[in-house]
Amino acid sequence: MCLAIPVWAASLEPALPPGFTHQVIADGLAQPTSMAFAPDGRLFYCEQGGRIRVIKEGVHLAAPFLQLTTPNVHEAGLLGLAFDPGFRSNQFLYVYYTVYLVPGPDPHNRVSRFTADGDSVPGNSEQTIFEIDGGATNVFGHQGGAIHFGPDGKLYIAVGDHGYGTNAQTLARHWGKILRINANGTIPEDNPFTMTASGSQRAIWAIGLRNPFTFAIQPESGRMLINNVGNLTWEELNEGEAGANYGWPLLEGPAGLPGFKDPLYWYRNTAQSCAITGGVFYNPERPLFPAAYVGNYFFGDLCGLWIKRLDTNNVVLDFISGVAAVGSEGGPIDLDVAPDGSLYALLRAPSVGRIVRFGTTSRFLSVRALANGRVQARAVATAGQDHVLESSIDLFHWQPVATNSSSTGELEFEDEPSGGQRFYRLRD
Repeated sequence: MCLAIPVWAASLEPALPPGFTHQVIADGLAQPTSMAFAPDGRLFYCEQGGRIRVIKEGVHLAAPFLQLTTPNVHEAGLLGLAFDPGFRSNQFLYVYYTVYLVPGPDPHNRVSRFTADGDSVPGNSEQTIFEIDGGATNVFGHQGGAIHFGPDGKLYIAVGDHGYGTNAQTLARHWGKILRINANGTIPEDNPFTMTASGSQRAIWAIGLRNPFTFAIQPESGRMLINNVGNLTWEELNEGEAGANYGWPLLEGPAGLPGFKDPLYWYRNTAQSCAITGGVFYNPERPLFPAAYVGNYFFGDLCGLWIKRLDTNNVVLDFISGVAAVGSEGGPIDLDVAPDGSLYALLRAPSVGRIVRFGTTSRFLSVRALANGRVQARAVATAGQDHVLESSIDLFHWQPVATNSSSTGELEFEDEPSGGQRFYRLRD
């Protein structure tokens, strides 16, 4: 994948499924690469040039959360971040970025841990957790960069082949792999190659990947899906599996050969669909989307300007098309699910980016004030299901008002607003 995106279509507006809406949350971002929601609801995103920025309760904070020194060359730079499972108490977050020391070793990628202090990071809080191999001839290509914690408490790290496919098939290099480490940087004893690899290569968890720029882990099941950016033929969606070999550079796309794991889904690499990027499972604590979307895996293509979904039967379905950062340039480079159950897309054109929120249209038939100061809301219901009416003052923090169910297609709620203007939403 190259982070320069071609222009190939006229100006686009997203084509949404019935009942869905979109809203631009932030615009004009400087070369964004990834994003993640903190457990407290803040949205963090990375700029390739080294800054982490924060959107807090709808406000794009002016001061960066963190500023790193990193080469912004080709695909190198600040590429990924993840929050510690215990972030609420320890304030730890992990960052994947390219280190270029002069004088010093060759450029290489590093995973470091930082400790947050509110909306910033103290200058002395960096602790290096894991150093990824340096010494590649093409030090700035196919970097990977995504990092996520699994429900096993381990940190998974996606590393590209650095532009040379042979790196993906050797246990002597980290490149072209998924790595698995403990949160303190040590290597788990149950990793699949601990007996055949040596030193830090024992962190290798899966091999044979070209450029796993993004991947996602389902919160409870631990299922991993890997977006493996292709070369000249196929873009791949791979099922993560300990010890798996996905075949690159010997294979691209399905082959059915013993010893190699075929992709779960694949599609042609063309000028209009050039890089499978951005992926997230839809498993929020309280879903906003209809029940058919729960457990789906959403993924996008940087040049195709689309987002598709893999349903719970492993069937790929269209979701949204025409998702562009600016005009007709720059599709999704990362996806995440917000605490309110909406889907966020980080879009990137060659030099600027955008964050878009995808939600659902209102199900309310009417909302009116009653004489006693209460509010009455009538809404479309799903017969036989419980429904929760929630209220908010700021559209970010929601509280349940009442639970109701109906044998018909309509519900009625009442609420007594207090503490300022209220917004309402309905959840199944």
